[in-house]
Amino acid sequence: MNTQNLNQLSQFCRDVMRCDQFRFQKRIRSLKSKLKNGQEIDTASLVADIEKSLKKRQQRAINLPKPQFPDDLPVSSRRDDIAEIIAKNQVVIVAGETGSGKTTQLPKICLTIGRGISGMIACTQPRRIAARTIAMRVASELESPLGHAVGYKVRFSDKSSPNSYIKFMTDGILLAETQGDRFLDAYDTIILDEAHERSLNIDFLLGYLKQLLPKRPDLKIIITSATIDTLRFSAHFNNAPIIEVSGRTYPVEVHYRPLDSEDTEEDREMIDGIVAAIDEIDLHDKHADILIFLSGERDIRETAKALHKHHLSNTEIIPLYSRLSAAEQNRVFNPQRLRRIVLATNVAETSLTVPRIKAVIDTGLARISRYSIRNKVQRLPIEKISRSSADQRKGRCGRIAPGVCIRLYSGEDYEKRPEFTEPEILRTSLASVILQMLSLRLGDVNKFPFVEPPNQKMINDGFTLLTELGAVNDKRKLTEIGRQLAKLPIDPRIGRMVLAAKQENCLQELLIIGSALSIQDPRERPMDFH
Repeated sequence: MNTQNLNQLSQFCRDVMRCDQFRFQKRIRSLKSKLKNGQEIDTASLVADIEKSLKKRQQRAINLPKPQFPDDLPVSSRRDDIAEIIAKNQVVIVAGETGSGKTTQLPKICLTIGRGISGMIACTQPRRIAARTIAMRVASELESPLGHAVGYKVRFSDKSSPNSYIKFMTDGILLAETQGDRFLDAYDTIILDEAHERSLNIDFLLGYLKQLLPKRPDLKIIITSATIDTLRFSAHFNNAPIIEVSGRTYPVEVHYRPLDSEDTEEDREMIDGIVAAIDEIDLHDKHADILIFLSGERDIRETAKALHKHHLSNTEIIPLYSRLSAAEQNRVFNPQRLRRIVLATNVAETSLTVPRIKAVIDTGLARISRYSIRNKVQRLPIEKISRSSADQRKGRCGRIAPGVCIRLYSGEDYEKRPEFTEPEILRTSLASVILQMLSLRLGDVNKFPFVEPPNQKMINDGFTLLTELGAVNDKRKLTEIGRQLAKLPIDPRIGRMVLAAKQENCLQELLIIGSALSIQDPRERPMDFH
């Protein structure tokens, strides 16, 4: 074996699985170094591994699924245009309203241009419920059992295999995978879905992928968004092309029914408003499925109780929020003969298309994570949603027939609301942001390419707090305490209390205090409480 033979092996490595390329090239460089020093080398195991990887890639090409596209989805009519733009560009922004089919059909369009062979197609979702249900839908459309051609991975559940072509996951899972796979070599295409939600994980991924692109010229990135602020995403990726896909929409009538503000019992007033709105919808169509947006689990429980007492005939009431079991969540996607009233948090705002909805009742509220500067803790207060969120909610009906949206607030109130929901990075404690960045080794927070960078004063305040907690040292490097804090999914101050309590042997007492300080609502009950 000589250098020329090793160079030939190096050429073969371009056609192996993407996840093997770097590893094989490293072994070849090591063998060349030994050869140069006059040492004997054995390439048998390397040749066998290269052949195995080549064979796997060939097998994946032969078994590549041949997708069919439903004619009734708007994205299907644009699939040739989308495929061409993806083939010609490293980054593409796809804008379209929820219901246009972009989430389920884009991975299949990628398959038609040969993506998914050298590495998997990763599709991220902001929520676990969406990752799981969409994976099930795409698997059934490809006529493959879930976990084979199409899989998903969320916290506590992995239904994917090394042979999968498409892998759905939460954005947090993909971010965590960067720790063991810095170049994301397991994937040849990454689809960031619902990027307009601008969660911390999405902003981290947008910055990380921007840094990664020059090092992975073979990698394709597809950013999908509702038609919100797409120019900002395009500018972030050096004016990447934007392709718009219109949703299938019928006209939606909007009625404003503001609640009686003189009512002292807000919860009672809200429920009365919802019941009145249902009665109004029933006057026009007694069989219309209704989607009601509420701010949280407690509101869903109270509303469900009131609706059961209202004795609606031939109607089933279905809750939908992220903490429900998979079986309970799946009820929403398998409508029976009865008319349905779905009580949902903002999980149903963009991530999921609930079938058969003809009417929407919007309370105009949601829990929004926000850092309290006064109390110095991260909280989840109930706030008024932005106009773009309200429009997203309205768009949940009008998919199958003309729809009606009843807003339990006034038109003047709607007009006064901000246009977009503020990105999470601008309303969260930068101490926790910096802690996560240091833990994930994402680099210097001042140099990280955020879509919207936080201001320097907030960054310095974050570092000051972390220094006080002992999470970083004077050189702004993560300490052992910092590493432990980063593993706790709670506010860093409360996390530090928990770590200290363990040392002082008062963990049980402190956990009660920490829970009371961090819980979003002291009236919240366990899921199985009836």
